[in-house]
Amino acid sequence: MKSQWSAFEKFKRETYVIIYGTHTVWGRLFDLILLFLILLSVILFMLETVEGFDKMHHDTLIALEWIITIFFTLEYILRIIVIKKPKNYIFSIYGIIDLIAILPMYLSLFFAGSKIFGIVRALRLLRLFKILNHPMFVGQSMHLKKALFASRGKIIVFIYFILVNSVIIGSLMYVIEGKESGFTSIPTSIYWCIVTLTTVGYGDISPITPLGQFLASIVMIMGYGIIAVPTGIVTAELAKGGLDKMSKTVVICKSCGSERHAIDAKFCDNCGEKLYD
Repeated sequence: MKSQWSAFEKFKRETYVIIYGTHTVWGRLFDLILLFLILLSVILFMLETVEGFDKMHHDTLIALEWIITIFFTLEYILRIIVIKKPKNYIFSIYGIIDLIAILPMYLSLFFAGSKIFGIVRALRLLRLFKILNHPMFVGQSMHLKKALFASRGKIIVFIYFILVNSVIIGSLMYVIEGKESGFTSIPTSIYWCIVTLTTVGYGDISPITPLGQFLASIVMIMGYGIIAVPTGIVTAELAKGGLDKMSKTVVICKSCGSERHAIDAKFCDNCGEKLYD
């Protein structure tokens, strides 16, 4: 019994290195195979929506989908088994995405149409950032994430300001142009304002009165600020955070999988687990 338990513990350690590690040959190979299957599953799902192709190869597509789903299921179960604290993986973003990715095929056996949700497998492409686990890529991605997080307050205020302006300008345009010009309601006018502000310009609604065209011109000019302001906010945070971007190093926590820690850290910043045995 003791030898069986030891063999199981050895299996867990070796499997952990393969599944969660990216610095070994087998770990890198596993990640590349996983990425290939994720890409393949997304492509297969898209091909199923092509009516002619689906009619010709429907059975083959379904068979491949099941093979990939079974692989993803085994991978999900192994990830839970080999990690020290399974709940850290199960309730993590990647864990939830992995679960959602395998459910649609099984649900399709009981509920017609549920397979359409298989497109959520595209979210698993986020694992590319785990596979590219080179310090350069990890450092840059963490730098960008930190800058976006630090900018969130300013960006939320800016978006609120834009929404308020869209309501005011849309309401004015409804009064100026009226139903004759296509501005049939205030919500429709707000829609026109947002489309114009974002420089999309579908052209399905356009002002015809001189005053309306003048107001539209102001909205168009304001549209350039829509692009510039958020970009400037994030860029400023990126520049500010660049000073300490080298203060952390890549050490994978065996408990939760967190990767970025202070150079002199002995415990995981995320779960408190000891980093070095």
